[in-house]
Amino acid sequence: MSRLLVLVGVVFLFGSAMAQDPVKVDAQHYKVAFENDRVRVLHVQYGPHEKSVMHHHPASVIVSLTDQDAKFGLPGGKTTERHMKAEDVQWAAPETHLPENLGDKPLDVILVELKGKAGAVK
Repeated sequence: MSRLLVLVGVVFLFGSAMAQDPVKVDAQHYKVAFENDRVRVLHVQYGPHEKSVMHHHPASVIVSLTDQDAKFGLPGGKTTERHMKAEDVQWAAPETHLPENLGDKPLDVILVELKGKAGAVK
């Protein structure tokens, strides 16, 4: 019986982790532009005031194609705001979040997600 419970738990955790992939849970905003065994490059686009769903990214490099003002809901109910200018580049540690474009203009980003051990680096 305990083995069955462990198996059900593993399946649940695996399913939850897979459900947090932004490409799968929010294909409207996240498109894969390139992928190999080391990186996945996402093209991220939000219209004015659009909001996503909670999802996860490994460690990433963010390249902002437009000015942006965004709010990120975090697990546990906290929020944070991030602001970038067009052509800004930032590092992002692994994170689970729920993004929202606070601006009146579209938000456009290239997100380079690192895979393997590099993607787990905070």
